[in-house]
Amino acid sequence: MKLNTPIIAILSLFAVNSYSQTDSIRSTLNKSQVSVISKTDSAKQRDAIDIVNHILNKNTSASDHASSRRLNFSVVPSPGYTLSTGFVFDVTGNVAFYTGANHKENLSAIQSDLAYDTKAQKLFYNRGEIWFPDNQYRLVADVRWAKFPTETYGLGTQTTTAQTDEINFNYARVYTTLYKTLATDFYAGIGYNLDYHYNISSAGNLDKSISDFDKYGLTNASTSSGINLDLLYDDRRNGINPLGGQYASITYRQNMTFLGSGSNWHSVLVDLRKYLRLSDHSNNVLAFWAMGWFSSASTPYLDLPQTAGDMYTNSGRGYAEGRFRGRDMLYLETEYRFGITRNGLLGGVVFANGQTFTNYPANTFNGIAPGTGAGIRVKMNKHSDTNVCLDYGVGIHGSHGFFVNLGEVF
Repeated sequence: MKLNTPIIAILSLFAVNSYSQTDSIRSTLNKSQVSVISKTDSAKQRDAIDIVNHILNKNTSASDHASSRRLNFSVVPSPGYTLSTGFVFDVTGNVAFYTGANHKENLSAIQSDLAYDTKAQKLFYNRGEIWFPDNQYRLVADVRWAKFPTETYGLGTQTTTAQTDEINFNYARVYTTLYKTLATDFYAGIGYNLDYHYNISSAGNLDKSISDFDKYGLTNASTSSGINLDLLYDDRRNGINPLGGQYASITYRQNMTFLGSGSNWHSVLVDLRKYLRLSDHSNNVLAFWAMGWFSSASTPYLDLPQTAGDMYTNSGRGYAEGRFRGRDMLYLETEYRFGITRNGLLGGVVFANGQTFTNYPANTFNGIAPGTGAGIRVKMNKHSDTNVCLDYGVGIHGSHGFFVNLGEVF
């Protein structure tokens, strides 16, 4: 989960090892699969649990810490403060595991986020990607409940903070998609998507102008209910921290009134990612991420493409979630990930991104909002290769802040 504003501190780091090391799966993979696994075995590095054991003088042998069990847990509690939310406390955790005894499939992961702040914003997210034995099936689920206030700024990329419009609403989401293997690393999927916003109210623009929310069509509730069809190529073996490979996804969503949707509307999301390991002797990676998200004219305002509108709310570091919004979106990001300590405990990143959205009512792209920054990585669990990510991002119009994530941003 991304915290889009300054974080006071990370309260604690906690990692539980209960699974086998990376090199235990090498013998079961073919040459193309081995090519996307780091030649630096992360299980022989150090992580937060090693440091905790050292501080507590716990006599845990290396073989015990590397013993083969069932699950890897990582948890990050963190307090923070923002002008829009007040003090906030967030707990993010994930569990990583293999579903097959021989570990031939990709690493599965389930992540949960729970947050509460002093201005009545409450969030619960539960998202998972489960790979079945031999990668024959992949199940993706995204379940959320949220109570906001949140700030919106209108439609398009050239909106300013003078157009700040505080919107209050409750939100429930249920997304689920089942993929079937077509060929090695190629999948087709079908699923169901529900977005339900209710108790919606708007305070109006800060500068007293008519808000784009009012122009677009203010309602006190909106329901989007429909099916999605997906095509996917994914040769990454560990989506928590990809060390090579590529990912390409095309999702078509059709919402229909006979399924309970308030209107018939559709969208297309294209998601492309590439990871280049720059040396055979390190885990340094140059990563690229591109998205195109296009929706039809009757899409409800709160369901339009937006900053951090991806599944893990990670796009657009340097800006708050929902800072930009529009019927159509184009996005590009690149990040360089590198080690700092030889034992793998600490790493760093530098990143840059750009996003553009269509305005209203012309629906034309109008400018680019760039973002850039750098961050630190702390190895939480070396067996799932999970890092806690603390980034500082800067955008235009004075936008800046810290962003915390469990697992790499993309």
